[in-house]
Amino acid sequence: MIPGSPRDHPSLRQSFGFAIQGARIAWRGERNIKIMAGFAVFAIVCAILLKLSAPEWALILLGIGVVLGAELTNTAIETIVDLVSPEYHPLAGKAKDVSAAAVWVLSCLVAAMGLVIFIARLVDLLAIGG
Repeated sequence: MIPGSPRDHPSLRQSFGFAIQGARIAWRGERNIKIMAGFAVFAIVCAILLKLSAPEWALILLGIGVVLGAELTNTAIETIVDLVSPEYHPLAGKAKDVSAAAVWVLSCLVAAMGLVIFIARLVDLLAIGG
């Protein structure tokens, strides 16, 4: 086979299988994924109760996807760093810390976005009801 040819790439079905396998591995082994999934469920329940508009839903779902995707990427980076640097090295620690910081920054901003959306919706509902 020629490297890079379509034959040495997994099928679409296999690719989805690998992605599901990766999600399972992350779910089983990463506490933060479970915490973030809990916040995602909470945000979805709030969105249902507050009857968000389509654009508001889109922002909430985009935020959930961005944070979960960032956490999965962080997990992959940490795994690779652990593979290539099993003993502590300052650069390995720096890579892991910066990767975790990226998730933290995104999480804070997405949480702020959610608060803006939910608080604005609550104010609208209270104004209509009052």
